[in-house]
Amino acid sequence: MKNSLLSSLAVALVGVTSLAVAAKTAASVSPDSVRLRVDVDRGVLPANSTEKAVVKIGLDCVRPPRRDQRPPVNLALVIDRSGSMAGDKIAKAREAALEAVQRLAPDDIVALVVYDTTVQTLVPAQRVGDGRRLERAIRGIEVAGNTALYGGVTRGADEVRRHMEDRRFVNRVILLSDGLANVGPSSPEELGRLGASLMKEGISVTTVGLGLGFNEDLMTRLAQRSDGNTYFVEHSADLPRIFAAELGDVLSVVARRVVIEIDFPEGVRPINFVGRDGTIRGQRAELTLNQLYGGQEKFALIEVEVSPSRPGAEIEIAAARVSYEDALNQRSAKLAAKRSVRFSASKAAVVASADHKVQADWAANTLAVAKDEAVALVDSGRRDLAAAKIREKAEELRSVGAAYGNAALQKAAAPAAAEADRVEKEGLGNAERKIYRAESAATRAQQATSSR
Repeated sequence: MKNSLLSSLAVALVGVTSLAVAAKTAASVSPDSVRLRVDVDRGVLPANSTEKAVVKIGLDCVRPPRRDQRPPVNLALVIDRSGSMAGDKIAKAREAALEAVQRLAPDDIVALVVYDTTVQTLVPAQRVGDGRRLERAIRGIEVAGNTALYGGVTRGADEVRRHMEDRRFVNRVILLSDGLANVGPSSPEELGRLGASLMKEGISVTTVGLGLGFNEDLMTRLAQRSDGNTYFVEHSADLPRIFAAELGDVLSVVARRVVIEIDFPEGVRPINFVGRDGTIRGQRAELTLNQLYGGQEKFALIEVEVSPSRPGAEIEIAAARVSYEDALNQRSAKLAAKRSVRFSASKAAVVASADHKVQADWAANTLAVAKDEAVALVDSGRRDLAAAKIREKAEELRSVGAAYGNAALQKAAAPAAAEADRVEKEGLGNAERKIYRAESAATRAQQATSSR
């Protein structure tokens, strides 16, 4: 993307007169206030040359449901009680679980599952009621044994399944672990497959990695493949805050089973999704999300290659359709929107048409992908290539930001360059590696809550 953007857009901004953009955009709003938008990084593209562009499909739930209108929750709390959780860790885990229960309504469904060498269901999936049985069970959690993480997640999912026939419920597993999975399936690939399977059922898994002993690759893969959130909590004192943040998302779901389809006309070739795992088949791109949260935006970014067009020409660059289930009334809903761009021989017109927000979203996600790739390179002993990868991305963001006058891109580039020097000299320590993984996953999922 670098060459096409920079070759087309590296122009001086001094003295450029702002020009009106002829590109057309459409937005679609459903009665329950889910808004679909199709945006593009530039509303005007350079004429007479093959260009790359970034198309953004944005889903904005403009407000969360009222407390008395939110859909009920079908939740499994899956807590690691292996020996490494002894002391303050298990105490803070109990505190966080108790606060979570206190935020729920009597009609919400909760199961409590703990695991060490074996897996035990302390409280089967049932209505919260007055919460006293759950609270007693949480206070009684003690530590012992190894870490049967896979078994804990599958047992939690089994408890969630007991109430999935009632389509009102938001289905979620929250997994807390501080250690390596050493009983049963334990690779990121195996947990990723489990996450993908659960997503197809409508169950998301949120992972909370505590301390410096857990496998961040495994935890982020499980969360990403199931469309859940992921958190790195270095200090156990932060657990109650993290659980409260996660419950904030779970209690604000307004749409579920979201399917996004984007059609591109002849002359616009979709290349790849940036930051998300979608599917491209010919001229169509597809993406599935498990849920949308009120008051938050979720989006997909697709890089496309656009064939040359003459100055003054105008084309439709993308048309999007979204289908989903309204979580408040269990009704199916559909939205549609499209976007056009025009072509110009004027570099000034191209620059003036830039959408800085789309550029910033693209920058954040491409940098997140670069950091994930850098982690893999460091793991293989290639710190030089890892640093080069980050430097290359930082220079790209700096140059594009300068060409467009986009301060957000230059701000993102500055620390990335310093990080590259540090990676080349020192590699990635345990904590820093976990931060890279968690922040990358949060960026790519547009996770609104902080992982630290």
